[in-house]
Amino acid sequence: MDAPQSRKRALVTGGSGDIGGAICEALAAAGHHVIVHANGNLARAEHVARAIIDQGGSAEAIAFDVTDAKASRAAIESLLAQGPIQIVVNNAGIHDDAPLAGMSEAQWHGVIDVSLHGFFHVTQPLLLPMARARWGRIVNVSSVAAMLGNRGQVNYAAAKAALHGASKSLAREMGSRGITVNVITPGVIAGSMTEGAFPPEQIKAMVPVGRAGSPREVAALAAFLCSDDAGYVNGQVIGIDGGMS
Repeated sequence: MDAPQSRKRALVTGGSGDIGGAICEALAAAGHHVIVHANGNLARAEHVARAIIDQGGSAEAIAFDVTDAKASRAAIESLLAQGPIQIVVNNAGIHDDAPLAGMSEAQWHGVIDVSLHGFFHVTQPLLLPMARARWGRIVNVSSVAAMLGNRGQVNYAAAKAALHGASKSLAREMGSRGITVNVITPGVIAGSMTEGAFPPEQIKAMVPVGRAGSPREVAALAAFLCSDDAGYVNGQVIGIDGGMS
């Protein structure tokens, strides 16, 4: 493990997925205690936490539904009772794709609830404790779809693009308190969500660097934005997409 800057507690929503798990590992490698979140499958979050602990890091697992305001607040309050949370990575998100002409209300609301309302439910209770400590890092994981659009993902692109405006506004609100807020927008990233979705020849045509990115590459950017060294990076939307945007 790398030497820690100073150990902080970091909450990563959607931490049991490919990108989320890699972010958890990168933050643990930076010396932080990582709270690995899953929506409902606690066992998946526990698997990520155990892997971190086996590598000499510090981690725990938690499960709650970020779309449920009461459940989210109760979970956050429970975590805060154990100590401050100085880092939050809002990575939770879902796809439910369909052309808008055929999209149901459930598909529209479901995707927006997780990415946008989940951001509010998780982040809002953490802001005043961060402000009192005068240090905090908030990283919101978006998508290249929010920058370019994507057929069948009007709901997903809308939810992620809304995070951009919310993040820029929150960065202005909290910057003077030592709290930075930034967005990362991954492109085609190898993993379970994209496996089989993009043939290699399509990736070469779509992505200027000619390949899919890796979760570890996304995680490295997220970990930097959560570091002391990134204290002057605030309110930015940073693409990690091989040049797609």
